[in-house]
Amino acid sequence: MKQKRSILIAVLIVLILTAFTVISFFTGKVTMNPAGTVGNTAGNLNNSGLFCEYDGTIYFSNASDNGRLYSMNPDESGLTKLSDLHVRNILAGGKYLYYFQLGDTGDSAGLGNIVSSKSFNRCSLKGKDVTCLTRDVVLQGQLVDNYLYLMTSSSSALSFYKMKIDRSETVPLANYEINPACTANGVIYYNGTQDNHYLYGLDTATDIPSEIWRGNLWYPIVDGDYVYYMDVANNYRLCRYSFSQNLIEVLTTDRVDCYNIGSGYIYYQKNGTTPQLKCMRADGTDQKVIAEGNYTNINMTSQYVYFQEFGKETSLYHSYLGSDSYAEFFMQ
Repeated sequence: MKQKRSILIAVLIVLILTAFTVISFFTGKVTMNPAGTVGNTAGNLNNSGLFCEYDGTIYFSNASDNGRLYSMNPDESGLTKLSDLHVRNILAGGKYLYYFQLGDTGDSAGLGNIVSSKSFNRCSLKGKDVTCLTRDVVLQGQLVDNYLYLMTSSSSALSFYKMKIDRSETVPLANYEINPACTANGVIYYNGTQDNHYLYGLDTATDIPSEIWRGNLWYPIVDGDYVYYMDVANNYRLCRYSFSQNLIEVLTTDRVDCYNIGSGYIYYQKNGTTPQLKCMRADGTDQKVIAEGNYTNINMTSQYVYFQEFGKETSLYHSYLGSDSYAEFFMQ
């Protein structure tokens, strides 16, 4: 009887350990993304990535609450606080959110040393299960399928590399500036920063770069047959180039500080003695002034455009796409 009892106890222990191992494996396993996943739009990421629309939900850095991570519906209903961390460069794909956190902004009990310094994190779509992926200072990050492409900065140099979302693989790609914000059809489009400002493409299937077009551009955004860009050689006016027609169109002669494009509209900040936030159609027609003054961090969703006063991170305004008016966006 003693021998049978010992055997039974041993079997039970093995079963319990096996079950614990299986549960631990699956609860800790990172689910891979569907093919074609892109974390955020180029326009949003080039404007600090404060808003990200994914699967019918807006994830955003709430300026009314010290930049903490929130979610809401596209019509701005259903406001929900997800985290006490101050975030930017928000990405979404599959079952996860990714963001660069700039530090603790309040009561963050339970997050341990994640709040002690800047870091690039992964969490669930509900803001839970926060995992630090890197302590590097991320200047720009993009999610492409199952890899994060990160441009980072240290005291000595810039570094561009890719990291698998489960941290199982990290691959150095360049020791100079490559902005991964603009991604379309598995290609990262970026302007040169070394010998020229040509348009280049990094094929994410091979991580091999190639020259696409010998323009003189900054902040490219590829949208269908066009690449929109700031024309470096001509006072940073806004242009677009047609790949199929090999044709440049000047959309505005205003000097542009920043811009975003979506849903057939372009919003941009005009530089000069009379600075203005302006809006126009994607072909440059129907130009109008939205607000007088200096604005920045122009982020767009499917229904609204959001922007901040230059030098005032606690400010946030919104305007319905195509509208002539704007108002303060205050949700807390």
